[in-house]
Amino acid sequence: MIDVLYFAWVRERIGLPKERIDSSAVTVADLVTELRAREERYDLAFSDLSALRVAVDQELADFDAPLAGVREIAFFPPMTGG
Repeated sequence: MIDVLYFAWVRERIGLPKERIDSSAVTVADLVTELRAREERYDLAFSDLSALRVAVDQELADFDAPLAGVREIAFFPPMTGG
């Protein structure tokens, strides 16, 4: 089981701050593919991966990061300074 956290507009589009997922995904990208296939709200939230960042166990990662042993994944928009 993996805890999946959603922040900012990702959370708004999906309608949940977090959920626990049982997944057979090998990489973050595989997990995104599984999520997009669930419902339209997930498909919309993950339609443009260039507008998203991901953290795996609280460390920034790429979408090709492996999920073996991972406990938490967070999806969020890029942070901007100001």
